[in-house]
Amino acid sequence: MNLFNHGKMQRDFTYIDDVVDGVVKCTGRPAAPAPGWDSSAPSPASSSAPYRLYNIGNNQPVELEHFVNVLEMTLGKKAVRNYLPMQAGDVYATYADISSLQEAVGFTPSTPLEQGIKNFVEWYKAYHKII
Repeated sequence: MNLFNHGKMQRDFTYIDDVVDGVVKCTGRPAAPAPGWDSSAPSPASSSAPYRLYNIGNNQPVELEHFVNVLEMTLGKKAVRNYLPMQAGDVYATYADISSLQEAVGFTPSTPLEQGIKNFVEWYKAYHKII
């Protein structure tokens, strides 16, 4: 497996149950037009349309090297790593800013990376009948 930036890249991994929880919490609280919205002086951060967009994520960037280590421990197998330098145009870290979603509906992801990977591996093996 290729690990760019020598495995030091950071990404935000979100377990699917946490994503679903965020979506479900939003359904119980439909958006309303922004109070005080003025069509003669519109603000790009508000709207008269009753909708909102939220980032749903874990808000916890994880080094790819750590992600691979957790996969190895969970699978009981070593990965074949190919460490490469940073790719042109890539970014060192990405993660979801969930502050608006936390404020609006109280969303906070609750599945640690280790548990999410363990759950996924167990599901995958059962689904594909892998012993």
